[in-house]
Amino acid sequence: MDTIMEGERVGPPVEILVVEDNQGDAFLLVKYLENSEVRNRVSVVRDGVEASDYLNKRGDYRQAKRPDLIFLDLNLPRKDGRVVLQEIKSDPDLKDIPVLVLTTSSWDQDVTEAYDYHANLYIVKPADLEQFLASMKYVEDVWLKGIVPSGR
Repeated sequence: MDTIMEGERVGPPVEILVVEDNQGDAFLLVKYLENSEVRNRVSVVRDGVEASDYLNKRGDYRQAKRPDLIFLDLNLPRKDGRVVLQEIKSDPDLKDIPVLVLTTSSWDQDVTEAYDYHANLYIVKPADLEQFLASMKYVEDVWLKGIVPSGR
């Protein structure tokens, strides 16, 4: 159980995995999360293979913490984000982790496919900073504030 003290949240942070190959997009997301009202710890991987290794605690990621939330780009090198999403949602140990797709594609087929693979939310990356901040505020209010950290 979390304890509230002087308006600040204490206890285990929300573990967030960002799967994003664009360094600029990853930077913006991490910076937003650093200033979030929700205590969190962010890990960033740059492609689908690294995401799979992280989630399955392989190689350099043997000590990785299980994420409480995943931001996933669809268009990733080495292993497509759609494949990563399918792997997450078909794995009994991972399928309950909320996956928020954050991608440039607004193509109807990508949106439909992501939800068919059980993405929890699909966000088209906003074109400007103001829209990005508004989208992230929505994610913070609806998703981050509702997550109870697993502490795993």
